This record gives sequence, C-alpha cells and structure tokens, in this order.
Amino acid sequence: MSPFRFFEGLLNPTSLPAEDTPPATLMAFYWYYARQARWLVGALFCAGFLVAVLDAMIPVFIGRVVGLVASGNPAALWQERWPEFVGMAAVMLLGRPLALLMQNIITNQAIVPGLTNLIRWQSHWHVVRQSWSFFQNDFAGRIANRVMQTGPALRESVVAATNAVWYITVYGGSAIVLTASNDPRLSIPLAVWFCCYVVLLRIFVPRLRERSREMSEMRSALTGRVVDSYTNIQTVKLFARPQEEDAVVRASVDEHTRSFHRQQRVITLFGLSLSSLNAMMVVSTAAIAVWLWMRGSVSVGVVAMALPLTWQIVNMAGWVAQNITAIFENVGVVQEGMRSIAVPRQMPDKPDAGTLRVTQGAVKFENVHFGYGTQRGVLHGIDLTIQPGQRIGLIGPSGAGKSTLVNLLLRFYELEAGRILIDGQDVAGVTQESLRAKIAMVTQDTSLLHRSILDNIRYGRPEASLAEVRAAAARAHALDFIEGLEDWQGRRGFDAHVGERGVKLSGGQRQRIAIARVILKDAPILVLDEATAALDSEVEAAIQEQLEGLMRGRTVIAIAHRLSTIARMDRLVVLDSGRIVESGAHGELLARRGTYWRLWQRQSGGFLQEEARELDRAVSD
Repeated sequence: MSPFRFFEGLLNPTSLPAEDTPPATLMAFYWYYARQARWLVGALFCAGFLVAVLDAMIPVFIGRVVGLVASGNPAALWQERWPEFVGMAAVMLLGRPLALLMQNIITNQAIVPGLTNLIRWQSHWHVVRQSWSFFQNDFAGRIANRVMQTGPALRESVVAATNAVWYITVYGGSAIVLTASNDPRLSIPLAVWFCCYVVLLRIFVPRLRERSREMSEMRSALTGRVVDSYTNIQTVKLFARPQEEDAVVRASVDEHTRSFHRQQRVITLFGLSLSSLNAMMVVSTAAIAVWLWMRGSVSVGVVAMALPLTWQIVNMAGWVAQNITAIFENVGVVQEGMRSIAVPRQMPDKPDAGTLRVTQGAVKFENVHFGYGTQRGVLHGIDLTIQPGQRIGLIGPSGAGKSTLVNLLLRFYELEAGRILIDGQDVAGVTQESLRAKIAMVTQDTSLLHRSILDNIRYGRPEASLAEVRAAAARAHALDFIEGLEDWQGRRGFDAHVGERGVKLSGGQRQRIAIARVILKDAPILVLDEATAALDSEVEAAIQEQLEGLMRGRTVIAIAHRLSTIARMDRLVVLDSGRIVESGAHGELLARRGTYWRLWQRQSGGFLQEEARELDRAVSD
C-alpha cells in the first residue's frame, strides 16, 4: 500500500455520528466534528511544530555561515568547520523537506478530503431527518449551501489555526530568545512589535468574525434566491417574468456586495496597520543591529542573523494575518451553517419508540385537534374509525382539512390534542420510519428523484428484482412509455434518467411511475390524494382497475375533488371547516340531501352529469 493510500484511508468520511444533533455553541460544534479526527489534528499539530522550528533555524544558519566566512581562514575553513556545514545542509536538504512532506500529506491526503466530507455527510444526515415543516420554512438551496460549505470552512479553519499557533509561538519566541542572547537591546523592536500585533488582533479579529458571518448569511440567501428561480423556471417562463426574477436576485446580489464591501474594508485596514507595524520593526531592528555592530557589541554574523530573522517574522506575520482573515471568514461560514445543522429535531422519535406492527390495518382518529399553531385551527375534534380493509373517501371543499388529516396520520406534524392509532398503537409512540414504511401514498403533485426510472420505482422497495419492477410498471400502465424513453446521455428504458423532480416526463407519466412505486411497496395501508388527477380519461380508466386490485385487502384513505372517482368507496367522510359533517355510503348520503348531496349536484349538474348518472346506476345496482 502506498503512503498516499494509507493516509487516505485513515478517516472514514461516511461514518455515522455519535449524537442526534450537533451542539449549538461554536466551540462545541467545532469539537463535535474535530474530535472524530483528533489524532490526525494532533499529528498535524506535531508536524507543524517541527516545520516551524526548522524554518526558524534558517536565519540562524545564515548568520552562522556569514560569521564563519567573515572571521575564519578561507584556506582552513572547510577542514575545520565541515561538520557544521554538513549538518546545516542535512537539515535543509533532508529534515525540512521530510517535515513539510509529513505536514502536507496529513493535511492533503487525510484531513482535507476525509474531514471535509465527514462534516458534509454527517450534517446532511442530521438535516435530512428534520421534519417536513423544517424544509417548508427555508430555501432548499440555502440549506444545501450551508451543508456543503460548512465542511470545508470548518476543516480549513482548524488546519489554519493549528499551523498559525506554532508559527506565532515558535517564530516569535525563538526570535526574541536569539536576539536577546546576543544583546538584549536587539530584542526591543521585536518585543514592541509583538505587543502591538496582539493589540491589532484584539481590535480587528472580532470585527472580521462579525463581518464574515454577515457575508456568509448574505451568500446563502443569494444562493437560495438563485436556486429558487431555477427550481421554478417553468413558472418564470410561463408568466414571462425574467425581469421580476432579475430584480429579486439583483437585490440579493446588492445586499451581498454591501456585506462584501464591509468585510473588505476591515481586511484592508488590518493589512495597512500590519504593514506599517512590520516596516517599523524591520527599520528599527536594522538600525539597532548596525549601531551595536559599529560599537563592537555584536559581530557581523549577529547582524546577518537578525535582519533575515526580522524579515522572516514580517512574512510570518503577513501569512498569519491572511490565515486569521481566512479563519474568521470560515468561522462566519460555520456559524451561518449551524443555523441549519445544529438545530434540534423538531419531531424526534421518542427514546422508547417501538416499531409499528400492522396485523389488520385498523386506523382510529380520537379527538384530533390541529391548526399549524394558529388560533383559528384547521381540525376540531376529529373522531374517525376505519375498520381493517375498509376503503374511506375523504370529501370536502379546499381547506376543509383532508390533506392535513393524512399528513397527521403520516406524522409529518405533531398533534395539538388527541391521538391516532393503528391497530391500537399510538403513532406518536413508534418510529417514524416504521410508520411510513407501512403506509403507501400517491399524491397529486408527484415529484421524482433525478435518477433512473428503475431507481425511482425501486424506491418503494429497494431490494426488489428487475422482474418485480417491470411487473409493477406494467400494472401501472407505464411499461410501454418507459421502454421507449431515452435521456440526454443516451440511456434507455429503465436506465433513463427523469431530470430534476421528473421534469423530463409528463404529469401523467410521473403519476404512473408513482403508482408503480406504490404497487411495488405493497404496504397494508394505502393513501390516495388525487392519485389519478393528472391522467387522461383512457389511462385513468385502466389504472382505476389496477387501483381496485391494489386496494383489495388494504385499508384505504382516498382524497378526491372529483366525487365520481371515490363514490364507490365503502364509506365517504365529508369534512367542512375541520369537522366531520357527514359519513356514510354514496347512496345514503344522497338520500340525506345534505352537504354531500349539494356537492354531488354541483358536479353532476355540469360536465360530469352523464358520468354521475352512470355512477348512480352502478351504485344502485
């Protein structure tokens, strides 16, 4: 195994986190990730110390060579001093390159790729387990930007801080010791410089940190705006509103530019102050060194050592200043990323949550209240019992609470009062993954993953064979169009990719893929939310037959605005203003001449009249 592969394998970037949520304080957040590579950071710390020591020796070597040349006998210099020359050459030719190699290989082969992607992976692991409402309250682009940028920012600030500590400590300490050992007066400019350098850092570092955090927030907001425009590009095109999108994005660009300017002003002032301080140190050190040499207090070798040592400190100070700027810019990115990553789960599973076991499929809503935190509320005391294998149709005007009721069953939100039971088990007391594994759902607005047709259908049951996937596609009347697909990279059939959110397919094709996915999942509880709304009449009629077979033996909750599609259900439940106002079979509800009758008359009196008459006859029979 090559040394590259050895170091590249020291850190597993996809290891699972030890805790559910990263801590919300900055230093604890850093340690949460850094401790997973603490021995690598420790090795980098040691390598950085060795490199700093060897770099600090360079001015000493220069001064020593100049002193030997100035005072020695040229004819006998090599014979008398060759061990010193060989030793210095060995340090420069072997010791320093090996120390740099160790520092670089730890950084570049182990920490940069490993720690960066470990942070990204574990941050994603936390975020993707957040509740649905978490993602509804923010830009997807901004969340993704925070996850992607926090990794390199945290890693870079850790590496830079580790190296900067040794350069400041070793260079500064050795410079003062070496100059003071020859003449204490020679160390005065260095001591004054260090005091002023600390003051500069004290003044500028907090400002840099604040400006960096502000700019990172503006960058994420800008990314969110841009991604929002791209995600909804069809709407932008349909309404011919590129200028409006320009204005929205331009406002974010301008805000980001203003934040950028504020940050760069601080950086420029810091650079000016530091360069002035450095110039005063170099001039004063040179003046004192020459003055001491003229008085005979120091040798020419000491002068030759002091000047490059001072210049090296100047370079080190500039490097450290740049690193400090970068460190706090990265700290700002990390702080901004913590707003999405270090967020406690809004709906965690209970510590003692069990696995849902569905033996019959009975569903019961008991005194359910919910209103998304509003005073008005959405659902008011819903009591509904669905027997095993019973098919229920939910009916009501928009805003009546039909979809909310289904979302609560899937536990996308926490109940404000009441409880929901499946086979006697409170859904609040089981894991969310086990709950949703037992419920299959087809929604009206089907969104597919930007992957192959095969991956999208197999999402319902990842271990399914290709034959099972093909059978599910056939039952969903999707096999014919799938086999004729070819994507932009020449992939065909089940290997063809569908584009972001499935944009390469029509609405009806996406719906059939979603139905195939549900068929393959084969869950005991089935939820249909306008499942055939995007299909044409011929395909809908064919798929309704398949859905009839799919519903057989399962507990079914169906939502549809077109009453004819669910009138054959075992029981229809009519919701209005968050309450159940009627419940019964189609014929019973028509006979009562209540809310359902009025909805039915409104639809059957128009373009659905003939369909309604046929359904009335079918139900009567």
